[in-house]
Amino acid sequence: MARATSPSVRRPWIATAVQGWRHEIALSVATFVVLSVAWLIVPWGPYVILVAAGIVAWQRPDLRTRFQRNAQARQATLRLQAAFWVCMVIGRTGAIPTIARVDVTSVGRTYLVRLPAGLHFEVMEANAPELAAALGVRQLQVRPVAENASYVTITEILVDPLPANLCSGLTAAERVDLWRPIAFGVADDGHVIQLGLPEHNVLIGGEPGSGKSVALSQIIAAAALDPSVRVTLFDGKQVELAMWSAVAERFIGPDQEAAVHALEELRTEMDARYASLLEVRQRKITRETGGGLHVIVIDELAFYLRGGKKDLRDQFAELLRDLVSRGRAAGFIVVAATQKPSHEVVPTWIRDLFAFRLAMRCSSSDASDTILGQGWAKQGFSAAAIDPSKRGVGYLLAEGGVPVLLKTPYLSDEEIEVIASRAQKLRVR
Repeated sequence: MARATSPSVRRPWIATAVQGWRHEIALSVATFVVLSVAWLIVPWGPYVILVAAGIVAWQRPDLRTRFQRNAQARQATLRLQAAFWVCMVIGRTGAIPTIARVDVTSVGRTYLVRLPAGLHFEVMEANAPELAAALGVRQLQVRPVAENASYVTITEILVDPLPANLCSGLTAAERVDLWRPIAFGVADDGHVIQLGLPEHNVLIGGEPGSGKSVALSQIIAAAALDPSVRVTLFDGKQVELAMWSAVAERFIGPDQEAAVHALEELRTEMDARYASLLEVRQRKITRETGGGLHVIVIDELAFYLRGGKKDLRDQFAELLRDLVSRGRAAGFIVVAATQKPSHEVVPTWIRDLFAFRLAMRCSSSDASDTILGQGWAKQGFSAAAIDPSKRGVGYLLAEGGVPVLLKTPYLSDEEIEVIASRAQKLRVR
């Protein structure tokens, strides 16, 4: 943690304080100058200016709102700068970090902060608990800016970012375009997390009651509300996905032989799509090339990979591997979920083919790493640490990124029935 230890380090604090209040000082000086000049011209000049300013503010509510928003942002900036001084977060020259931008979020504020010489991300991250205490907030998150190492983002969290009930926007959506990113959940810093499903596969794991069906429903609902998307459902329990069966081309229950046959048909379809792409000299299915997206959802992956006859298990595993590894460019999106995240159910050669991985509440850090990847639990991203009472909460890992704690919206049975009925009507037109 950076500390002031010499007079040379303490010396610039006055200049830094003036720098922090520069907008207020400049506005005060400008106001004084304008009113003084007006008074020199005519004694009642300042009153005219004040009345005119009042009329403009009254007639322009947008200016009032902008002024109020800027004033609140300035107040928040000064609070954070004061916290930097109290916690002695300063660089080699005694300069404190400067706030480049302030954005209001659903849980608080996010600051874009430029670090002075001598400070770096790790130092700011280590100071986060002390800064949160100085500000009197619930939590403070510090994250690096990938494009520029001299900047970090500081998120001030004032309320619980993962509420008990989070409603899905799909309940009111007339239809969805699955070629566009869909809202998948809300992160612990209040930002909406979106998933771009084309050319990506999704793996979801967690213990029973962790909320896997909640996350699955959000994806299936989005796919169902796009009438151009074909849907195939595999349900090892028969009942978890049954409410969506009316919008699915295929619905396979706990029947391994039927599941293998369905995957063989999907592979044949995939090969036919690649043959069509070869004819038109295209490398992948797009909105323009046509062909459409095909979403394949597999719930209770353990049933198909670990149960029943060995030859059927092996066939299913090989067909699934082929579909996940080659299907992306052909417009196939595989979404698989399991309540037994172990290496026997989700071997690394399958897991690593999924671009998006969601680890919901797990019984152990090893189970969490089975979904996210080896080593994430040791870095502090363990789904075993998630509060069991927070259903629908998990760590989402996107390709090349860092796991993000989020909560997925909840869809009740009644809401699923309404969405499924709406999607069915879209598909018969």
